[in-house]
Amino acid sequence: MTAQEWIPDFFVFILGLIVGSFTNVLIYRLPKEESPVFPSSHCPQCGHPIAFYDNVPVFSYLILKAHCRHCHESISLRYPLIEIGLGILSVALWQRWKAAPLWFVSTLIFSSALTAISLIDFETFLIPDILSLGLIAMGFLSSPFNPLFGKAAWWMKLWISCRGALVGFFICAAIAWAGEKIFKKEALGGGDIKLLAAVGSLSGALGAFNCLMIGSLLGTFYGIALIIRGKVTRSDPIPFGPFLSVAAIFNLFYILPFGFPFRF
Repeated sequence: MTAQEWIPDFFVFILGLIVGSFTNVLIYRLPKEESPVFPSSHCPQCGHPIAFYDNVPVFSYLILKAHCRHCHESISLRYPLIEIGLGILSVALWQRWKAAPLWFVSTLIFSSALTAISLIDFETFLIPDILSLGLIAMGFLSSPFNPLFGKAAWWMKLWISCRGALVGFFICAAIAWAGEKIFKKEALGGGDIKLLAAVGSLSGALGAFNCLMIGSLLGTFYGIALIIRGKVTRSDPIPFGPFLSVAAIFNLFYILPFGFPFRF
């Protein structure tokens, strides 16, 4: 790799680390219904404000040896892992969409929100509306420069985005209704329904369908593994948001050509 190729990737990786740091804030604060902006970053244990030099993604974690400078309580390994993960993902997205920089920025924001949704849903079985509804709005706003929708006019791309959101919403809602009627309990939560609508707004009706199929497959494998290990029973709920999120990120790189009855 030449220097000209390496330098942009390096800065994109740094950007991903920063986005990952903010994603950690979302994961911690949104379930508590706290603002992700105010107050400034502080230690969750002692509440002491974190200075800017102690808030550098990954590097501060290493320098502080995974402990708060003030109360010396340990800092979860999850923080640097999420930062590094989004750093690597940002480079992958850049390689895929460097010819469409505005769309690259959209996919990075989308991936950040999906990461936050995954962790929050996994821990609380809830998907914050601010994330799922925000992604729906983002899908509509980014549709004019969305390369997944081909080279159609901007108004046609907006229609494809709206149709994708509607298809994602109604497919998931129908499955939730049928599951509740058959199994006499909630099969899918409202957060899952809105999340699939968001996926549809960003990757179209076909993207929503793909996301549901891949997410269901991943969720099934995960549930079977937990049952075999005796961690859960068949009647225990399993969060679906993380698996939809993984499938949605997969859509950003490649959408499986299922085709009928969807075009996009």
